[in-house]
Amino acid sequence: MFQILVEFQRTIYLALAEQIRLLSVGGDWLAFMAFLPMGVVFGAAHALTPGHSKAVLATYLAGSDAKVPRGLLVSITLSFTHVMIAVLIAVLSLPLVSIALGSVGRAPLLEDISRGLLGLIGVWMLWRALSHGHHHKHEGEAVGVMAGLIPCPLTLFVMTFAISRGIPGAGILFAITMMVGVALTLSCVAVLSILFRERLVDFFANKPQLFETISRTIEGAAGLALAGVAVWQVAS
Repeated sequence: MFQILVEFQRTIYLALAEQIRLLSVGGDWLAFMAFLPMGVVFGAAHALTPGHSKAVLATYLAGSDAKVPRGLLVSITLSFTHVMIAVLIAVLSLPLVSIALGSVGRAPLLEDISRGLLGLIGVWMLWRALSHGHHHKHEGEAVGVMAGLIPCPLTLFVMTFAISRGIPGAGILFAITMMVGVALTLSCVAVLSILFRERLVDFFANKPQLFETISRTIEGAAGLALAGVAVWQVAS
């Protein structure tokens, strides 16, 4: 399945590269705009591959009290940050790419910052579960921003190629459609995580004390998992 996704993305990326090349030599913008919907498919397929903070998103939402609308907002925030941070790196300064990226398509400093912040969120969730604290109103959006700080490598490739051809606008337009696709995949993860938690709520509806214990345990386990993964990844 993973190999199929990789080949599928490669096919779309090569087609995009050809579209950008044609534009750079005086091609038709209308034809490029007709190609843009492929960016949604591209982004959705790309988000299915390992990474993109799907596990972080699912873990957080399973341990929170967020409803579906809030979960969708978190997933959209994560998708927007994930793609747009890559666009900003490419647009603001191409030399910054070679300085900030330790290897092609990666930004180690931003990755460490993202993981460190998520680790703090994990510690906060663990403390809240143990102390029976309250959820903050915009906590979910903060998690989305923190998890999305790791730039999308394919967006960096697309933007760098478009800028090198003198048409950054084409890269930005494709990045926006990619962001929609990423958001669709992450939104499915968010909804499934919340529905799983709500089924537990329904199952234990007649046992409020037991459910309270279980929900605190899930939140604490989610916080411990986030903190543990953050420490392991930053240290490795």
